[in-house]
Amino acid sequence: MAAINLTPELIISALNNVILKAFVLYVSSAFLLPILSVLQERRIWKSHLLPSLSPFGLLKVFLFNVIWMGGTLVGGLLLIPKFMLGKFLGFDCQYEAHLVERITGKICCLLFICPKVEIRGVENLPPNDGSSPAPIYVANHASQVDLSVVYSLGRRFKWISKDSVRYLPGVGLIMTLSQHIFIKRTGKNKKSISNLFEQCDEAIQSGLPVFFFPQGTRRMSVRLPFKDGAYKVALDNESQLIPVSIEIPLTCWNSLYPLCLLWGGSVDNVVLTVHKPIQAKKGMEKEELKKKTYDAIFSVLPLVGEEVKELKKKTYDAIFSVLPLVGEEVKEFKKRK
Repeated sequence: MAAINLTPELIISALNNVILKAFVLYVSSAFLLPILSVLQERRIWKSHLLPSLSPFGLLKVFLFNVIWMGGTLVGGLLLIPKFMLGKFLGFDCQYEAHLVERITGKICCLLFICPKVEIRGVENLPPNDGSSPAPIYVANHASQVDLSVVYSLGRRFKWISKDSVRYLPGVGLIMTLSQHIFIKRTGKNKKSISNLFEQCDEAIQSGLPVFFFPQGTRRMSVRLPFKDGAYKVALDNESQLIPVSIEIPLTCWNSLYPLCLLWGGSVDNVVLTVHKPIQAKKGMEKEELKKKTYDAIFSVLPLVGEEVKELKKKTYDAIFSVLPLVGEEVKEFKKRK
């Protein structure tokens, strides 16, 4: 066999070819991975207590994620030169990366969810002045929609996100440039959790708010309990907790929006309710803070899924608890005796 002459030009050409193929694969994944997002969202809505997603709804979820990944990918690539230059000159592009997130999130919401995000309790939003300690936002988490609509609050913040998100096309790039906080949720993650609290403390003391979904995962049909993380950070820094209720219409995916605008059809808007701040102070119990924020957040949200089922059972039991047995009920009671 003839020996291959590995000249510098050949090596450079081979490297360029590998890099180009890797880049094409990375960009192409922005159109493939949204399929997984569709399956995830479909599973959230797959309950006999909720309207299952229609074919049109599934298409909207897919396009929502394509725009989300594609928009953040373009914005992230445009910011890479400034990011690289900043490594040598001592600056970063966190602010610009957050703007990319905010603009992309608003576009996704405008194109596929609703024409306007209604915000109630605007007077309860803390000033955007960078004061320390910064507040901590906590909200319920039900759907992918949450991630886009909270940018309508007009506040900059750091997300708490699972580590695997950093590898998503576009989304992972822009979140890395924004220096959001990543955490490993499986395996031996004590170091990751410790690092989470350190990064949260650093952000809050520097005047940058942190946004938590204390339920930890998305659920539409049941209200999951809140985890401790946000409340430990709040107590350690004596920060204000800002409860935010995210009310997503059950028609958000299946509605004919935006097509219905052509014939003047109505659309249910997403509603964000900002509740009064809750001051955390050393010596307070985490459970007390959790209950206050939990009660505030769900005080304005309609019952859905398991909650409706449970309410029906409670009202049924209460009504018939004082009524005498008749007919088939008597027969059934005798059998049990």
